[in-house]
Amino acid sequence: MNFPTETVNVLPHFKELREKWKLQNFRFTKEQQEQYDILLKARRERVAWFYETKRVAAPGERLVKEEREKEEGDEL
Repeated sequence: MNFPTETVNVLPHFKELREKWKLQNFRFTKEQQEQYDILLKARRERVAWFYETKRVAAPGERLVKEEREKEEGDEL
């Protein structure tokens, strides 16, 4: 999955919508809600892509690597 550049950085758009949301008594207009839903979908797809391509560190990954290196050092 390859992402176009306009969907890569949705965070500034989220921030702008969040500011408008606060000024409007914590409510979106119909158009703003649609825009928010599109941005949210794009962000979730982007994060899923990071996990699929293993660009996210797994919990405990560093510790497992250190233990493996220690075991290899003990075997020598």
